[in-house]
Amino acid sequence: MPARPKSRPFVLTAAVVVVLALAAWALATSLSDDTPASQVPAADSADAGFARDMAVHHQQAVEMSYIVRDQTDDEDVRRLAYDIAQTQANQRGMLFGWLDLWELPKISADGYMAWMKDQGHGEHQAKGGSLMPGMATADELEQLGKLKGQQAEVLYLQLMIDHHMGGVTMARACTQQCEVKAEKRLAQGMVEAQQSEMKLMTDMLRERGSAPR
Repeated sequence: MPARPKSRPFVLTAAVVVVLALAAWALATSLSDDTPASQVPAADSADAGFARDMAVHHQQAVEMSYIVRDQTDDEDVRRLAYDIAQTQANQRGMLFGWLDLWELPKISADGYMAWMKDQGHGEHQAKGGSLMPGMATADELEQLGKLKGQQAEVLYLQLMIDHHMGGVTMARACTQQCEVKAEKRLAQGMVEAQQSEMKLMTDMLRERGSAPR
């Protein structure tokens, strides 16, 4: 059987740019109604903190998804990885777009997760060497890049379940603490979508004789 062609980053990048341009236009329209100029979030608000931190969190999910697409020929895993990469790249563009519209910095001097200090991070804590709850470490990303076939599939699914768990914790906090309606709706959508994907990935691990970590 002929080898599957590798993904083409330059084609995908162009597609993502188009998607993000459309997303930026859509979020600008929605925010014009949801966030009057007098109600722009403060730099240390939950709205700004969630936008900054979730954008970073999403970027790693995109990275892991493109790694595994080159490490396996399994159509189900490749399709899932592509869907996660496209969805989270789109959402990342929206989050950074909000920060641009609010004229707020994309990096906080207080560090990651400071906006959740009153609520805490829940039971799902950041691992040693990772930036935020659910995020993989540099060693785990390196390991993923070295594995092939089913071994790569299993590690990817396990890492992504952890990643979604951390993301859901953050998104739930935004639904409770954020003030901008459009952002709260996006956060609630993240909770629902990522919970559904976690169930799917758990089933995929079971099919491969494995389980979440």
